[in-house]
Amino acid sequence: MGFKDEDLIQELGYDEDVDFDLRDAIEDLIGSELLTEDDHDVVDSVIFWWRDGDGDLVDALMDSLECLDEGGIVWLLTPKQGRVGHVSPSQIQQDAPTAGLHVTTTEGVSEDWSAIRLAPRKKN
Repeated sequence: MGFKDEDLIQELGYDEDVDFDLRDAIEDLIGSELLTEDDHDVVDSVIFWWRDGDGDLVDALMDSLECLDEGGIVWLLTPKQGRVGHVSPSQIQQDAPTAGLHVTTTEGVSEDWSAIRLAPRKKN
């Protein structure tokens, strides 16, 4: 996912169904705990656990940009196809541009979760 030591990563959408092994691996890599939605530090990246039924994706993606540093990345983590809460990739492709983001890549990051890399559109 491109994280490195001392990156500040904010985690949004945390719930009991997140992949705890993935969270632990990210925290080990960056050398600190993930920041919560209550933290307002400028961050290098955001990981956002998102499930079908969590609300309005456009609004949520716009909220994810609040603390994101210029050049930062949002990783939208969604349950894989066939899992409860799966979000259609076409929904993300449709909603991301409205929030000022574009899809760059998709990765399977765990047995149950996929990660969609979203980058802010360049400002002119």
